[in-house]
Amino acid sequence: MPLALAKRGDSSKSVEHEAMLKQWLWFSILIIVLDQGAKYLAEILLTLHQPVPVLPFFNLTLTYNTGAAFSFLAAAGGWQRWFFLGLGIAVSIGLLIWLKRLKPQDKWLAMALAFILAGAVGNLIDRIWLGKVIDFIELYYDRWSFPVFNIADIAINIGAGLLIIDSFRHRHVDSLPHSADQS
Repeated sequence: MPLALAKRGDSSKSVEHEAMLKQWLWFSILIIVLDQGAKYLAEILLTLHQPVPVLPFFNLTLTYNTGAAFSFLAAAGGWQRWFFLGLGIAVSIGLLIWLKRLKPQDKWLAMALAFILAGAVGNLIDRIWLGKVIDFIELYYDRWSFPVFNIADIAINIGAGLLIIDSFRHRHVDSLPHSADQS
């Protein structure tokens, strides 16, 4: 193949790769904006720890979480703010690098990483500005209540679920016989 054609092919792959990266970064930004907007409204419209019934299993309840998931380390004395800030920054940088290295055909993985990145950054913004995360979505049944969460947490969980699905998709594709192997 002549060098000029090879360079043109590499250039089109690069353009396709950049377009894919921009698409998923914009997707993450959209989720971050939704998360931050909802948290802003929750702080303005809700009173701390006063549930507002929405459905028979769903309240809007403003709470703050200085810990991690399910208030892990919430009562640790303050050092956890800096720990979770550092962890959130490191994870976000790692996700950006991973997303940048993906091929355009890795759509499921890219979507998963974009969701997780959005959730991580959404909660990171809260930690930077407030030192804690704003939570406001409460699901419950009878006397049982799931820990209050937010849109960023939902994004992280969707992303994790997509990662799991993607891992099974690749395991299934890898286990299929290749046509060259068949006689």
